[in-house]
Amino acid sequence: MPTHGSAQHPTTELDARYSSALNPGPGAARADATEWAEAQRELARAEIFWVSTVRPDGRLHVTPVIAAWHDGVLYFSTGPDEQKAKNLAHDDHCALTTGTNALTEGLDLIVEGRARAVTDPALLEQVIDAYETKYGAHITAPEGTFHGIGDAFRKGDVRLFAVASDTAYGFGRDGGAFTHTRWSF
Repeated sequence: MPTHGSAQHPTTELDARYSSALNPGPGAARADATEWAEAQRELARAEIFWVSTVRPDGRLHVTPVIAAWHDGVLYFSTGPDEQKAKNLAHDDHCALTTGTNALTEGLDLIVEGRARAVTDPALLEQVIDAYETKYGAHITAPEGTFHGIGDAFRKGDVRLFAVASDTAYGFGRDGGAFTHTRWSF
């Protein structure tokens, strides 16, 4: 059984059952676990994520969000009266998913963990900077879709959550080679 790694160096496993490694077809020789560094680059680059939370009655709730990857942690936000905020108040477990819709190219990623409210002012400023750097004019320009989100974070009008990975998964597709990687932290 693999041992757990640190947030910077998780244990990485290729699950051959769901990868081309067991398939003698084209691309099978390229079926290898995705390196965590590659997954982190994709998490930093991805613009849209889907956050999955659980309602108090057990039903799932899934919704798109913007998110920033900063120092090995994924950050997203929600209004205090939104369904995901209510769900997280009841059960802080969640998953954030991003990727592509292509069948033969790309890397889909899932980060599972617990959403913790960010309250430290210094960290809050670092994450605001990460959002502004990533999303640029969408946040910094007066006509931007999310203009003012930094001030909303500071005032507490919008809640900012940090999700440090417990487990993450990568589903890679490279010209017919399929991989399923699990990272344990």
